[in-house]
Amino acid sequence: MLKFSLGLFIILHGLVHLWYVALSQRLVEFQPEMGWSSRSWLFTDLLGDAATRSLASVLFIMATLGFVAAGVGILLSTSWWRLLLLGAALLSTAILLVLWDGSTQFIVEKGLIGLLINFVVIALMLFGQGRALPGL
Repeated sequence: MLKFSLGLFIILHGLVHLWYVALSQRLVEFQPEMGWSSRSWLFTDLLGDAATRSLASVLFIMATLGFVAAGVGILLSTSWWRLLLLGAALLSTAILLVLWDGSTQFIVEKGLIGLLINFVVIALMLFGQGRALPGL
């Protein structure tokens, strides 16, 4: 049951990243309470708005694929899911930090919960050495 729950949770965590793809591609009309404004404190001034949004889409899709593949790896009891999960969590964390718009308004919607989930995943993968996830 733990394996199924964890695998499903990781897959769903990955799929949430697609919301930021929708925002970056302006597939929905943006409202501030929706989350990321498509501005980056780091990239927007350097690359411009359109390039930043395109980069964001590619990076968020990569994170999505990493988490979904890791979740499937958990469900299938593969030997490689831990490394993939660590990579996806590190990538997702880096994306959220460099694409943050610099405002703390609506910080939860901008990915704070996802960032906290990533920190827990990273800590478990680096310091738990598998002991924190028995039977996986």
